[in-house]
Amino acid sequence: ANTLFNIWIKYKPRLPEWYYNERLVKVGDTLAQIKEYKLAVLQCYERYLQQFVSGNLDDVMDDVHRFKSTFFPNGFRDKSAVLTFRALQARSVCIYQMVCSSDRNLQTQESLQTCLNVLTSLRLTMQVALPQENLCWLIYNGTIHIYTICRHLMMMGQSAEVLEYLLWASVCMESSIPLLSVHYLTWRATLYTAVSQCYFDCQAGIHGEIFARRGLIKIDELKQLENDNSPLENTETQKIFREATLKMAVMIFKRAVYESRRKLKSSVRGSKVNPRKAVNLSWPRNPTEKLLVEIFDCAAAQFLAILEALSDSRRSLLPPHPCVPDEIEIRGVISELFSAGLEILSGNSLKKQKVVENIFVVTAGEEGVSGDAAVKFIKLAFSYEEWAVFDSALELVVHFLQAQDGPRWKKAEIELRLLTLMQSVVFPEKFGRSFSVSDNISKEASTLQGSEKTQTISSECCSESLKHEDPSHDFMILAMTVFSCVSTSEQNVHPDREILVGVVMCLWQKCKMELQQIQMSGSDCLEYIHKHNAYQWVHILWIINEIIEKSGIADANVMFVEIALCLSAILENVADS
Repeated sequence: ANTLFNIWIKYKPRLPEWYYNERLVKVGDTLAQIKEYKLAVLQCYERYLQQFVSGNLDDVMDDVHRFKSTFFPNGFRDKSAVLTFRALQARSVCIYQMVCSSDRNLQTQESLQTCLNVLTSLRLTMQVALPQENLCWLIYNGTIHIYTICRHLMMMGQSAEVLEYLLWASVCMESSIPLLSVHYLTWRATLYTAVSQCYFDCQAGIHGEIFARRGLIKIDELKQLENDNSPLENTETQKIFREATLKMAVMIFKRAVYESRRKLKSSVRGSKVNPRKAVNLSWPRNPTEKLLVEIFDCAAAQFLAILEALSDSRRSLLPPHPCVPDEIEIRGVISELFSAGLEILSGNSLKKQKVVENIFVVTAGEEGVSGDAAVKFIKLAFSYEEWAVFDSALELVVHFLQAQDGPRWKKAEIELRLLTLMQSVVFPEKFGRSFSVSDNISKEASTLQGSEKTQTISSECCSESLKHEDPSHDFMILAMTVFSCVSTSEQNVHPDREILVGVVMCLWQKCKMELQQIQMSGSDCLEYIHKHNAYQWVHILWIINEIIEKSGIADANVMFVEIALCLSAILENVADS
């Protein structure tokens, strides 16, 4: 930073002002590309912008007239106007990236507010640039930056805060004539979808459907315009319109599939069909599948619509819990959606429709349903406790995952294995143990990075103290499996943070009572452990603590502090015994 500062000071008087300013912003762009965001902001973008404002730049961002008069005193035709727009937009993006570097999960109010301030700055810059047709590139880039930040905040549960910015981005794409072309339609449809999704997240599904229908009208208007100028013979253009229409149709289906059933309460209610018995019934078998066939003309589109209809931002993967809406019709729709998804995944729906093309199979490419979509479907089945669907879909997908190469598929396979193990832990009465103690643990232990502590644990876990009927049996297998997953040096195959947090919380809640008994025994701790054969509970607690440390999820839940304190207390009591 000091070196760069000295260079600017040294060369500023020796260079023409226009050339110096161009170099200043260009160096900032280069620094941003190599992720030196703070340096780019302080030594480049803000240094350039300080010629207009001597104080805090953010003080100018609250009023559009003040913004114009401050940064564009000579109007927008001035040669330096484009450079100023670039610096303003790049500064905002770098500030967002700085927040992500320090607080990716936006756990502090300050981080969240900074992101919202960045969105406001981007919107203001775009508002001023929008009437200038030659600045359409700045509008387009601005919509990308707004979308990126808003999607991040939506994942953090801030959909209500970002809705207005996504709406603004969509309106900007419609208001800039160069951006109304077919070339930008795919991106415009993506923005429409994000707005609709935002409405659904805010429990305003009717507005989400209305906005999706509005988007469909806009797409049809452009399609008609293109048809009037020249028939749509270009295959690529047809594909663009098809994909954009599909995105809107999926968001419309997301609400329509439930609302249509509410309107048919007097009709026969859909019953829950066992997926293994449903294979002999003709497709479509119920109102949900009929609606799918009416709206979507291919299995991949139908499957995408099913995933979107089942997805709910309020629903977490762990712990699993069934859907309990007040209306029995909605429960019926959810069961039918899962049944339809399983039919598509297995290829049965295509067989029953006598489709001539290749029978549907999970693929790693663009044809058919993607492996990622299939994995998401299985996770949804787990979340809703649709166990028959979960088991059947797992059988179909696991062979596909095992045949694939690459960390993406390895990670998916690991996550599904953890969910399978979670079944016997969360519902011990319902699911029998399907894993051999010695085989499973020795397999997992062999993948660990053989530290002395790890070798000690694996040997003790495989000792006679871990009986098959021991209550800690399934907990130990799950804990060891997660530990092996986070111990690998390949970061890109680690399970998702949500799954790791969920598994750790589940293990802690299940083991907490036993561990508290050990902790309360005080100086008789060691005697209590011997008497009640409670070694495994301490081992599990130690493994949980190691998982938290290795995976970097310590900041995810305040309860993780309690886990560390419990382990410390038990070890101190053992030392004093």
